Amino acid sequence: MIANFFKNIFGKKNESKNVAKQRLKFALIYDHLEVTEDILEALHKDMVEVISKYFEIDQEAFKLDIRRSDELSALVVNTPILSAKRKRKQAQPDPT
Repeated sequence: MIANFFKNIFGKKNESKNVAKQRLKFALIYDHLEVTEDILEALHKDMVEVISKYFEIDQEAFKLDIRRSDELSALVVNTPILSAKRKRKQAQPDPT
């Protein structure tokens, strides 16, 4: 899934100049934040799992992005929500 994210960003659709520019941008952000691809994959998996508890989502279209401006970095999550799940039943307390 994270591989699809990188394919979309670094796919053959963009010109070489734009691809190189985008790769450098991500490399600088990840280096500054000390984020590895393993961490991004684990984060992606965990976020899909948590969001899926509350919503039906298109997991193939789920995307994570790290954006940086000035001294701030932001984690941006983008996913189509197919439907909200009904309220989950809470476990009943054990009477013993």
